[in-house]
Amino acid sequence: MHRYRFALLLAALWLSGCDQIGNLMGVESASAVAARREAEGRAIGGACRHAGRAIEDCYLLNRKADKAAVFAGWREMNDYMRENKIEAVAPQSATETDVAAKTEAPAEPAEDKKPAKGAKAPKKDS
Repeated sequence: MHRYRFALLLAALWLSGCDQIGNLMGVESASAVAARREAEGRAIGGACRHAGRAIEDCYLLNRKADKAAVFAGWREMNDYMRENKIEAVAPQSATETDVAAKTEAPAEPAEDKKPAKGAKAPKKDS
């Protein structure tokens, strides 16, 4: 009977130290990962607001970030900037949306295209 109690006590002590052992071995617990993702999302949201980006643009540029955390960070920075009368700082690098908008130029019809089969070619003036 004493052996079982001792074994249960030993197992309970060993399992309670799993988080500390995991941290020593470089393995993050689920709560640590969740806290890190939350902090990263808030930082991303705050940076987006400081750069003057709309929250929708921030979501598009950071698809893997947690949207709720990004919004919380964006809102906190918005309140802070209003209270302290801080103006947004324009981003210095091109964003993905800017690059996409520049590369999607409307296609102009080429004048030397061959007519489709069965269609008559326009007559040239001589």
